[in-house]
This record gives sequence, structure tokens and C-alpha cells, in this order.
Amino acid sequence: MASMPKAESDMPVRRVAIIGGGTAGWMSAAGLVGILGDSVEVTLIESAAIGTIGVGEATLPHIRFFNQRLGIDENELMAATGATYKLGIEFRDWGRIGDSYIHPFGDFGFPINRVGFHHYLARARAQGSDPHLDAFSLPVMAARKNRFQPPHPDPDNVLSTFGYAYQFDAGLYAKFLRGWCEARGASRIEGRVVDVRQDAESGHVTSVRLEDGRTMEADFFIDCSGFRGLLIEQALGTGYKDWTNYLPCDAAVTAACDPVGPLRPYTTATARRSGWTWRIPLQHRVGNGYVYSSRFEDDDAARDVLLGALESPAKTEPRTLRFTTGQRKKSWVGNVVAVGLSGGFLEPLESTGIYLIQEAITTLIEMFPQNGWDAAEPAEYNRIMDEQFERVRDFLLLHYVATERDDSPFWRHMRGLDLPGSLAEKMALFTRSGRVTSYEVGAFKDASWLAVYLGQGVWPAGYDPVADHLSDAELRAEIDRARGVIDRATDGMSAHERYIDAHCKAA
Repeated sequence: MASMPKAESDMPVRRVAIIGGGTAGWMSAAGLVGILGDSVEVTLIESAAIGTIGVGEATLPHIRFFNQRLGIDENELMAATGATYKLGIEFRDWGRIGDSYIHPFGDFGFPINRVGFHHYLARARAQGSDPHLDAFSLPVMAARKNRFQPPHPDPDNVLSTFGYAYQFDAGLYAKFLRGWCEARGASRIEGRVVDVRQDAESGHVTSVRLEDGRTMEADFFIDCSGFRGLLIEQALGTGYKDWTNYLPCDAAVTAACDPVGPLRPYTTATARRSGWTWRIPLQHRVGNGYVYSSRFEDDDAARDVLLGALESPAKTEPRTLRFTTGQRKKSWVGNVVAVGLSGGFLEPLESTGIYLIQEAITTLIEMFPQNGWDAAEPAEYNRIMDEQFERVRDFLLLHYVATERDDSPFWRHMRGLDLPGSLAEKMALFTRSGRVTSYEVGAFKDASWLAVYLGQGVWPAGYDPVADHLSDAELRAEIDRARGVIDRATDGMSAHERYIDAHCKAA
């Protein structure tokens, strides 16, 4: 009989130290104290002098379920963070200059004979029709009309067929979670970590020393120290998978301005000559940024692009950030798990920063090593996080390569990329048959991939043959019916800003 693997640690985990605050640190603390309760002692160490990047002002619907699991009141959270609702992301100028589409949090149309609605649209298009995709998505039409209300609880009601997320101030979200965590027993230590001490035999981290000489011991450490990777990289030397060959944007310049016009329930990402700009509308300001490749755009020119895109004068001084797109070679090493920027970075094109934090901490909690662990737990954790990062990477890359743009050196470079096999195979399947490869693990399901494919003009050469079972007249009737149902439903929804004023207006 094969021997059982030797335990990496037989010691129970009772004391957890989180190194670094911000969104990653306080989400990690909230997950631990909210789900594991007083079975663990949670201490977070952060320095106000270091500051945070403030990643993730726009989110994906998954964040709602994280907050709900912790029992956080949505209206209270939104008021505290100046949040608006988000039904999707508008992409401008990505397929071609002048194009606009929204990646919604919901499906397109309604399945017919158990076949996805897009197969019927592909048939109609092959016959000379060109139905506009927007009309068949409830969240897209609601966004275009500046409407919002929560999904209807009745699954048979068309108003139940969408999801939503938030656009909020990430700094205020971290502040909100800090108060929530401290009220439930988490401790915060103000200080800057200057030294990491490890066990000579196992290499596990045993303690960290602060600048003022204090020492903090723990059984388990969560590295939320940002790009520095204070534990995972500087102490443990994990290594980094550099993905700039696929996603060459390596800088961003950011600034805030005052909103002009009604609050929109969606984020906007506009393709530019060497990257893209974002617009995230909050109740009290609009967050803006230009993500670009320094190989194709210098910092001064990038700053001019951003300032020229603002709808009102900048109310903050533009700030430039540097990053390397990629992921740590391992997210869990010894008794250290990297969460947030310390674990990797993917540009915020699809608002995945907070999603990856959430997946990291919830996956860790599911296999939390309260009674010790062996090599199996870190290996499985690392496998899951590798899949999460790689599938987000592929989805982001799709936006850049599913394009006809060749109007600048940057776009010509992107069109000539050698794609990772995982994406090349997925694109080949869709362009041939209209089928979308489904993943059990990953942020983006079929409707998300369809939004980018079809929104950027990539239609399949074929479609499911079941779609031919309808007559031409039946096909037109089904398409008209779906369009009408969605149009009438969204006309009856509340105005987005009116709903905010009534339920979660910031003080």
C-alpha cells in the first residue's frame, strides 16, 4: 500500500495575519471573520503611509453574493461607498471605430427548442437580415434607457432574467469593510513591515517585524501587499508568469472628474490608439483612466489622451501607475497565500480585479487549513487560481484580437499576436459552428463571450441545425416577439438615478 503524503503542517491554524489593507486586505479579513467566525484570530497590518492602488471601482455580479453571504445590507453599502448600479460594460470603437456594444449581465433572447437564441440570429443574418444585438438583451436595453430595478423574484417573469453589479469607491469599500470587521473581532495594526522571518527547516513564515521593532507572529499569512509581493515574492521567491506578450499594456494614468448628465448604470471602455480609457460613474464623481502600452505611447501623450477624454475638468491630479500583466507562479506557498495584486494583475478591462480577490479568499476559506495541511491543498488551490487567471486573460485578449482595427501601430501589433492555444481553439469552434465552450470555473459564461464576439462583428459561419426547424415566418415572429417583450419590460423599469435617490443615496 502506498504511504500517505507527509503533512506539510500538522499545526492547527488559529492565528492569521493579513499583510496589507486596501480592498484585498479587508475583503480577506471580512471573509475570514464573517465565515469562519471566532475559530480564527484575524490581525491585519497596514501602513497609512504606503497607500493603496484602489483597484476595482467597477465590479462583476459575483460581489453581491460575497456581501450577501456576510450579511451586509446592500443599500447601506451603496450609500457608504457612493455607489451606482451596473448592468454591464459598454465598449466603444473596439471592433471598428464608431462601433458600440454593451457586454450585459444577462442572456440574449430566449432559447427556442433548447437552442441558444444567437443561433437563430445567425440564421437570420445568413438570410440577409441584420438584427441589432442590443434589442435582445434586457440589461442592455435598460442600460441604454438609463433604467434600473432589482431582478424580479419570480423566475417566470422576464424582469428576473438579468444580474447586476456595483460601481463604487474602492477606498470607501475598504473603509466600510474595516469597520465591519473590527466590530466582529478583527484587529488592525498600524505599521510598516520591514522584515520577514522564516523557519529554517520548512521555510514557513513565522513572523514579521515592523519598522518600530514590534514583532507579529501567526500560524498563517495572507499577502495583500500589492505589486511588491512582500511575502510571496520578496521572502519566498515564488516567481512570476509574465503575460505582456499577450497583453502588452503596462501603464495607466488615472483622474477623477465631476459627472455631467444622468448617472449611467454601466461602465464605458473606449478603445484608443494605444490602449483604452475607462469611465466609471459614481454618485459623487466619475472615475477615469487610460490603460496603455508604454511601447507605443509615452506618459505625456497618455496624460493628454486621458484629459482630452474627460467630460469635465479633472478634480484630481493625474496619477501614473506601472504594472506587469501576469500571475505568480504559485498563489499558495508554504503557509502564505497571495491575494490581490500580490498574486497577479490583469488590466481592468472587464472589472475582474475584485472578482479575483473574491475567488482567492473564498477558495481559501473552502479549504482552510484549520487542522494542518499537506501538499494536496496548496496544489488544488493553485490549480483553481491558475484556471481563474488564465480564463480571464483569454477573455480580455479576445477584445483585442476580435477586431478590424489597423489604424495605429498598437492595433496592428495586436492583430498579429500568436494566441494561447486555449483561446485559439475556443475562437475556432465559435467561428465555425456558433458554439461556445463552457467552463465550470471562470468568471465569464456563454453570454459574455457572445457579447464580445457578436458585438465586435465576429459572426459564425454556421449555426445549430435545429434553428432550421422553424419556417421563415416563424423565425421572424420569434425574433419580433423577443424584441417586443424586452422593449416593453425595460420601458416599465424605474429611472436609475430615481431608484438610487429612493433607496441608497449617499449622504
